[in-house]
Amino acid sequence: MEKKNIIIIGAAGRDFHNFNTYYRDNEAYNVVAFTAAQIPDIDGRKYPSELAGELYPEGIPIYSQDQLPSLIKEFEVNECVFAFSDISYEDVMGIGAIVNAAGADFKLLGPNSTMLKSKKPVISVCAVRTGTGKSQTSRKIIETLLEHDLKVIAVRHPMPYGDLNAQRVQRFATVEDLKEHHCTIEEMEEYEPHVSRGNIVYAGVDYADILAAAENDPDGCDVILWDGGNNDFSFFEPDLAVTVLDPHRPGHELKYYPGEVCLRTTDVSIINKVDSASEEAVQIVENNIKSASPTSTIIKAESTITVDCPELIAGKRVLIVEDGPTLTHGEMKLGAGTVAAERLGAAEIIDPRPFAVGTLKETFKKYQHVENVLPAMGYGEQQLKDLEETINNADCDAVIIGTPIDLTRVISINKPSTRVYYDLDEMEGPNLKGILKGFIEEHKLDKQTVK
Repeated sequence: MEKKNIIIIGAAGRDFHNFNTYYRDNEAYNVVAFTAAQIPDIDGRKYPSELAGELYPEGIPIYSQDQLPSLIKEFEVNECVFAFSDISYEDVMGIGAIVNAAGADFKLLGPNSTMLKSKKPVISVCAVRTGTGKSQTSRKIIETLLEHDLKVIAVRHPMPYGDLNAQRVQRFATVEDLKEHHCTIEEMEEYEPHVSRGNIVYAGVDYADILAAAENDPDGCDVILWDGGNNDFSFFEPDLAVTVLDPHRPGHELKYYPGEVCLRTTDVSIINKVDSASEEAVQIVENNIKSASPTSTIIKAESTITVDCPELIAGKRVLIVEDGPTLTHGEMKLGAGTVAAERLGAAEIIDPRPFAVGTLKETFKKYQHVENVLPAMGYGEQQLKDLEETINNADCDAVIIGTPIDLTRVISINKPSTRVYYDLDEMEGPNLKGILKGFIEEHKLDKQTVK
């Protein structure tokens, strides 16, 4: 039987995982290329032979997604596999139409084809959109499990934007590890809140190897926590699935791929940010949960904000720097920094666009819904320099850092700055402590009496 020629359409994450779990050693298929989108500068590389396996001694080239129609013709492609996340159904099917028009089949791989089974109990934290509050939910779950003297290893959704061989399996235990692994700002935003609390995080490219390393971590492992990225579903088969929803984007839980998959397969649905969203929006989200996932437990929660130097906000002209992916492909117009500015009475929120330089100009041009906030873009050294220069160019009294990392550790800011922190606080319905108590009992993980 002749092999099928395959292109995997991705963004340096789910695409590599789908290849590793489904195609790498499958002699029925020949993966001729990956295409790349969403993330700057990831096309033009190769998926290396060391990761691609014996069937691909030359590795697999990575092209820009813009080349998809011509690649289908050039490589006589039979199937294109869509494999990235946080994209509207309209855009998914737009890509499907491009693929079909070029003559190829359009395919989506599901959980049964791509999830790995762990020897340890797994809790997954996923979401219906990026920027809903997965990270603070993950931290809350870990802190609760730590109260039971359990060793929890967090495994983060992939962000391998550098040397893929070097990033095959990454372990982060200290802030210094972030520098050693040459992490981008996006990576630091996800890893730093964990490691600064003393939690160990794994990430990388080959999640079978990552899972084995996490299960056998030298510090011990009782529970694996899958800390999802964007709105992708878990790479690991969960024993308890948690999905976070955002009432600032009501209805998106049924309009974006694969967020609806996360919702329909969840055990616990958390409606976050109820303190800053309208009652009507919260009700829309709650009704959609009851329709799509009627057996899931619903928790309503606040994203509680604290500021280390509130005096730098009240009555001041402020520049706000927010989490990059939340603003860009997450399509949000604001984040925690904006909420802090409004609540603490900033005199003016400065428009960053007149001060933008280099790649930041391109970011504002591409994502025109972003207006009075500055995305913390930093996928490479040039973007970091552009971010630093843009902030330092701004005519303002102070900078509000709403992104989860300490920006002053990676760039030099020439004006006073204050950080915004946010945590998950359950308001209505059952709480995570009770749900996790049941999880601990079910998996016979009890080490001490519940606090």
